[in-house]
Amino acid sequence: MGSLVAALGSFLQARAQGGKWLLRIDDLDIPRVESGAINKIVDTLEFFGLRCDGEVLYQSGRRDDYARAITYLKAAGYAFDCGCTRREARSGRAGIEGPIYPGTCRRGLPAGRTARSIRLRVSEAPIVVTDAIQGCYTQRLDRDIGDFVIRRADGIVAYQLATVLDDAYQGVTEVVRGADLLSSTPRQIAIQQALGLHTPLYAHLPVVVDETGEKLGKSTGAIPLRPRNGAAQLFQCLRWLGQSPPDTLHDVSVSRLLEWGLDNWSLSRVPSAPQLGGR
Repeated sequence: MGSLVAALGSFLQARAQGGKWLLRIDDLDIPRVESGAINKIVDTLEFFGLRCDGEVLYQSGRRDDYARAITYLKAAGYAFDCGCTRREARSGRAGIEGPIYPGTCRRGLPAGRTARSIRLRVSEAPIVVTDAIQGCYTQRLDRDIGDFVIRRADGIVAYQLATVLDDAYQGVTEVVRGADLLSSTPRQIAIQQALGLHTPLYAHLPVVVDETGEKLGKSTGAIPLRPRNGAAQLFQCLRWLGQSPPDTLHDVSVSRLLEWGLDNWSLSRVPSAPQLGGR
């Protein structure tokens, strides 16, 4: 249900402005890709009337572009090889998402070490995100996050780099997603700046959580979407997004409810709280 809220919000924001709604499949982490999962995602979105514009983009087909970007970042001094194990990399002081990388390999690999991952070299300059929903959000990456991984030790490109390059490749002008990803945005802006790429507009929707504070997503074992009563589920999502559909639309068709959503969509009515629900 949490994923449907994010999908619906981004769909309505794009289509209400006459824009395109794009679907991208993050399938780089091959060991975690479940057989049939991609078709199920597409089918579920279409069941709720959420059909993307253009072809679906698969990150697994973009590895050469990611590799070229990493080569440039290293050559330009924005990125460096890191020979630290996971335990060594997490030996620094506390940051906002766990221990900050202590900078062991920042000035070159120590003697006897071989490269494992690749990290982006961050600066002291604050990065400010002017978010259309959450307002002004600021991070100093050196103090809050540290030099972060753009290619993992197993060779898989990290989400932060892949999503930035894909946004640029697809011509994305506005990113609408869950507020649980707001803290990732300064890292993505840092990559955009290093590569000379355009920074899109950002709007981070509130994340719907259960009574324990866990978001309603697959990773937390949330109840899956029901294969029937699509309009009723969309109705609830619209309510969570602050759109207040009238009760008379509770049992209409999916297409009729989406039509109302497009005609009445207002990003300014979306709650600015990063989370909805809970106790």
